[in-house]
Amino acid sequence: MSLTKPVPPHHATTGSRTARSRGAVGLGLGVALVLLFVAIRVLAPEEVGNLLSNSVQDFFTLSISVVIESLPFVILGILLSIGVQVWLPEGFLLRHLPRNAVARRIVISMLGVLLPVCECGNVPLARGLILRGLTVGESMTFLLAAPILNPVTIITTYQAFGWNDGILVSRILGGFVIANLIGWIYSRHSSPMSLLTPKFQATCAHAHDEVPATRTRRSVDMFTKETTAMLPALFVGSAIAGLIQVGVSRDLLVTLGQNPVLSVFALMALAFVVSICSNVDAFFILAFGSTFMPGAIVAFLVFGPMIDVKMLALMRTTFTARTLVQLTVIVGLASAALGLAVNALA
Repeated sequence: MSLTKPVPPHHATTGSRTARSRGAVGLGLGVALVLLFVAIRVLAPEEVGNLLSNSVQDFFTLSISVVIESLPFVILGILLSIGVQVWLPEGFLLRHLPRNAVARRIVISMLGVLLPVCECGNVPLARGLILRGLTVGESMTFLLAAPILNPVTIITTYQAFGWNDGILVSRILGGFVIANLIGWIYSRHSSPMSLLTPKFQATCAHAHDEVPATRTRRSVDMFTKETTAMLPALFVGSAIAGLIQVGVSRDLLVTLGQNPVLSVFALMALAFVVSICSNVDAFFILAFGSTFMPGAIVAFLVFGPMIDVKMLALMRTTFTARTLVQLTVIVGLASAALGLAVNALA
C-alpha cells in the first residue's frame, strides 16, 4: 500500500535534487565549522587563546570531542546500512528471522552482538532495516539494544567494574528488557508509519522502486544521501551537548551522589548531557564509582546509550518530535526504575 500520493517522476527528481542540495550545503557548513574550531583550537597563537574565556574554550573542546568520538561510528553505521540495503540479497534478513513477534524482537535485539557499532552508527543502520522491511517497532528494538548488547560495550564494562555490585549484569539485562519493552509498545501502534518523519516516509514509499544503476553506483549515491542527512544532525547535536555541559555544574551532580533516589536522576541527566559513546562510557563513569551508588551507575550506563542529546539529533532525521518525546519519557522511566531497584538491593 502506498503511503503517499503518487509523485510525478520529474517533480520527484527535482525535489530529491533540492533536498540533496540543501543537505550538501548543511553538510559543507558543518564540516567547515568543525575545521574552523579545530584550527582555532590547535593553530591559533597563545594570545588568541587567552582572549577566549574558559567557557568558550570548553565549548569548542567538548563539542569537537563528541564529533571526533562519534564520526567513525556514524560512517561505519552508514556503510553497514548500505551493505544491508544494496548488497544483502532481497528478503534475506526477513527470511532468517522468526515469525513469532516476541521471538523476532528478541533475535533483533541480539543483532548488536554481530554488529558492534555504538549508538551513533545504529541510527543509519536502523533506517536501513526499516527500508529492508522491518517494522518501526522492531527497528526501535535494534536501535536501543545494540549499543548495549554488543561485545565491545560488554567487554569495556567488565574491564571497568568486573562483577562488582551486579553493574554489568544489570546493564545487559536492563538494556535487553527495555529495548524489547519499547518494541512491544510500538508494535501495538495503530499507524506505525506515522511515527516517522514525512521525508523518511517518502523514502520508504520509494524504497523498492527500480533504479537503473549498478550496485556500486547505488552504494555511492546512498552514501552521499545518508551522510548529508546524518552529519549535519551530528554537528548540531554535538554543539548542543557541548553547550549544555558548559552550563551544567558537575559539582552539583556530585553533591547528589549519595542520595539513593536523586543520584539515579543526577547520573541520568549527566548521561543525557555528555553524550559519550557506549563503547567507552564505562571508563568515563568509573571515576564517579566511589561517589555514586551502583543503581545510579547502572541508570547512567543504560539510559545514556539509548537517549542523549546527540542521539536525539540523529534520530530526528527519522522519527517525529512527538515520537522522540514519548520514547525519551518511557526509556527514562524504565531506566530510573532499574536504577532505583538496584539501589534498593545494594
